[in-house]
Amino acid sequence: MTTRKQHTGNLPAATPELIGRRPELTEIRRLFTDARLVTLTGVGGVGKTRLALQSAHEAQPAYRDGAWWVELSPVRYGSVLALAIAEELPLADQTTRPMIDVLVDYLAEREMLLVLDTCEHLVGPCALAVEALLRGAPALRVLVTSRRPLGMVQEQTLTVAPLAVPESDKDVAGAATDAAVLLAARAAEVAPGFAVTDANRPDLVRLCRRLDGLPLAIELAAARLRELSLAELTERLEDRYAVLSSAEKVARDAAPPWHQALRTAIGWSHELCTPAERLLWARLSVFAGGFDAESARQVCADAHLPGTKIQVLLDALIDKSILNWQPSGSTERYRMLDTIREYGAWWLEAIGERDDGRRRHVGHYTSLIRHFADRFLTSEQVPLYWGLVPDRENLRAALGHALDDGGNEAVAVTAAMWAYWVCAGQPREAGHWMDLALEHASRPSVDRFTTLVWSCTFATYRGEHTAALRFADAAQEDADRLADRRLGGYAAMSRGIALAYSGEPGSGLDLLHRATEIFREVDDASGTCLAAIRRGIAHTMGGNPGAALADFDEALDLFGEGSEESYFTAFILTASGIAHILFGDTTAADRAGRRALELQYARDDLLGQAASLSVLAWVAAQDGRHPRSAWLFGAVCAVEELAGSAPFVGNPKLGALHAQFHAAARQALGDQRYEALHRQGAEQPRPAAVHFALSNHDAPPAP
Repeated sequence: MTTRKQHTGNLPAATPELIGRRPELTEIRRLFTDARLVTLTGVGGVGKTRLALQSAHEAQPAYRDGAWWVELSPVRYGSVLALAIAEELPLADQTTRPMIDVLVDYLAEREMLLVLDTCEHLVGPCALAVEALLRGAPALRVLVTSRRPLGMVQEQTLTVAPLAVPESDKDVAGAATDAAVLLAARAAEVAPGFAVTDANRPDLVRLCRRLDGLPLAIELAAARLRELSLAELTERLEDRYAVLSSAEKVARDAAPPWHQALRTAIGWSHELCTPAERLLWARLSVFAGGFDAESARQVCADAHLPGTKIQVLLDALIDKSILNWQPSGSTERYRMLDTIREYGAWWLEAIGERDDGRRRHVGHYTSLIRHFADRFLTSEQVPLYWGLVPDRENLRAALGHALDDGGNEAVAVTAAMWAYWVCAGQPREAGHWMDLALEHASRPSVDRFTTLVWSCTFATYRGEHTAALRFADAAQEDADRLADRRLGGYAAMSRGIALAYSGEPGSGLDLLHRATEIFREVDDASGTCLAAIRRGIAHTMGGNPGAALADFDEALDLFGEGSEESYFTAFILTASGIAHILFGDTTAADRAGRRALELQYARDDLLGQAASLSVLAWVAAQDGRHPRSAWLFGAVCAVEELAGSAPFVGNPKLGALHAQFHAAARQALGDQRYEALHRQGAEQPRPAAVHFALSNHDAPPAP
């Protein structure tokens, strides 16, 4: 049993200062006194997100487990909605279970505010997810922003109206309304020294009325004050259609269904951009979430938009409030507001480039993950992995675009994505996308084969042994039809490890030895290394720890001295620790478990950390250090909760060994003392738990 940890949340900073909206904030608080689900609705650009953020910041102290923000605008597919929510909570997609079940279990006893921002494109999936979460977590409150309600019985809605505007153009006192105050504040930010005067007050009032008090329209208009006076700006917006190009007039019926003032403001901002800026704006709309300058160059540059000009154009779009700049560590990233992106996507389709833009997006991210997969067994593994993490929504978007295109495009992506999913510990999401890709690819190819092989591996990790063997058989058929002996080695290896996990280690070893022979014949070093690792696992399951340790040593030697490869090295060390325990060498097991934990913690591999912490708990139990063992078992439970899964799901023998040492510690300490130590380990922050595990202390740190 584990206990809850307290977290304050992950809310973005509430900047700039929210102007107005005090009545709406009061109403949100009132609605939550009786309801557990409140949805803020309203037209695009009316300020739903900013209002929800301010409300969450004000409410956060009242929630024991904090307020958590999930931005859904980059999430294009309902099938990954639960994964997107989990990624923003202190949870990981390192589970073999459906993620919605993991979320329900995690939230069940938590008192938390969950904010789901921008749900209108996922209304159905959001409604299903929210219903499950509210049913399973009685202390959970959910705040939603969406242009459409979720349509749930328990939902309370608040329609967010535009900001108050002056009653007429001659209402000079209207300069004190919220819309006018916002315009004046943003004008002062872009044009230092700007102030409302008797001379410009009438223009300020007229402009606010023309923009109907829509905050986003006001922000876009204010950005123009760098180069225009307030009078010039107002004059140019007098005719709401004057700034729309002839192409927009023809296609107006197909344009996004926005408030007219917002369409006018965005269309006018678009008209004031240079042709190159407009083209880049449109092409950038294919990105999901953020992107960096290099990705913008790779996806958007061509003869009409030279790569050498991209950085200058990005800076220009920031100045015009079309892009937001988001510094992220050593990398600068950019992002579009969802409404701005929608306009760009509409324009991209209007100029006939939508399909080409998506193909370039798929090609770029396929190239990145292929580069990662090719270098997965090298010292570049960890930095390349962390470089891909910020683009997880772009990777999903690339998969979606490839599936939309049909044919073999999708398996070309999944054939390289295995490396990312392995390093991230995401067997469930891997299976989801690989199943979809295989439905579109019926003809044998190397990409289809690779997808089948890794589908077998991920099904094995999930404990789905029948499915794993089915994938292995299909991979063998493709290898035979392609007449490729090297691929035959990978097919044999896949079936071998699937058999070992399903309870037939002897039969599995026969195939793994055959695979090893093939890899040596064709001089495939990567295959030889992977086969050695999997032979070691099969020998461990077959009760031959000595042979297992020899296999693991062979694999480490193949990496080479000084290798900084992380994933398989940590995997080998954890498995070696288990073999050492079976062999009776707890000193070697402890050493291997600690080194594995260091590597897994640096890569934030939660399921791996649960496994190596388990090894260290087993060592302590076997050595009679039962207080340490009980404490570490508590830490294991806490990490399992974050990972959404136990570390030995696919291996009943290791699960039984875990239960055996667990019971030994409880029996030695007695229920009361065991529970106290277990609870203490579970309640420690993960960095403190890892620090204690890496130490040699028997006495746990003071609570």
